[in-house]
Amino acid sequence: MSEIRIFGVIGAGQMGQGIAQVAAQTGMDVRLLDAKLELAEKGKAAIGKQLGKLVEKGKLAKDDADATLARLVPVADYARLAECDIVVEAATENVELKKKIFAMADEAMKPGAILASNTSSISLTKLAAVTKRPEQVVGMHFMNPVPLMKLVELIRALQTSDETFAATKALAERMGKTVVVSKDMPGFIVNRMLIPFLNEACFVLQEGIGTPEDIDNGAKLGLNHPLGPLALADLIGLDTCLFIAEVLHRDLGDDKYRAAPILKQYVDAGWLGRKTGRGFYKYDAK
Repeated sequence: MSEIRIFGVIGAGQMGQGIAQVAAQTGMDVRLLDAKLELAEKGKAAIGKQLGKLVEKGKLAKDDADATLARLVPVADYARLAECDIVVEAATENVELKKKIFAMADEAMKPGAILASNTSSISLTKLAAVTKRPEQVVGMHFMNPVPLMKLVELIRALQTSDETFAATKALAERMGKTVVVSKDMPGFIVNRMLIPFLNEACFVLQEGIGTPEDIDNGAKLGLNHPLGPLALADLIGLDTCLFIAEVLHRDLGDDKYRAAPILKQYVDAGWLGRKTGRGFYKYDAK
């Protein structure tokens, strides 16, 4: 296919902002779509703040930051996706919501354009099946925070064509990312390993084996991890961790993936981590 010049992002939350920022910094024009224009504009403003911090630290020239921001266009109309060569969906981890988004995006997009999902656990084969372009559907799972993390997990749906896969891999590398390739299996590679680890840390806490600080320091200093499992779960969002644990448990049918009751309890309490100011730790406004 021809070179990807216009990059669409559906969802102007934290992940969508990060993907849009990196795409714009790579030199592509970006359409940042959300349900309401003010949400998309808020997403662009947040990207502006991030670019401003890079300028302050001397990591980005002001002219480059301004040019990057100028390439970002907030939109709320799916019809604007007709301009895009690729669209990456970065909405909440909810299979029915993603199916709905995929169907609407597919309807709006031009023939041959690639429709990707940033899902961390949902079947791409299932999402591809609701579109009229299953061969052009692929998983493009960025890590959080997108501008800092070098990895992109590429997931081939059962229907993904070789051409789509090659074009998406080339695009990820053009965006400065290292690619790992996963089969379309629950949790893919990264979360298949990560979520049981985070979940086991929850069981260790629940059983009173250690405090959150001791558990996290054990992982940081004993396993040489940059962040402890409970702090990382707070960063990801405890609701997201629980969702992926439940996907693994349901789809693989193995009790070793069952979610720790304490994780469910925290989610029920609305203690979802950094985004709500409380998870395994308490966070101030900063």
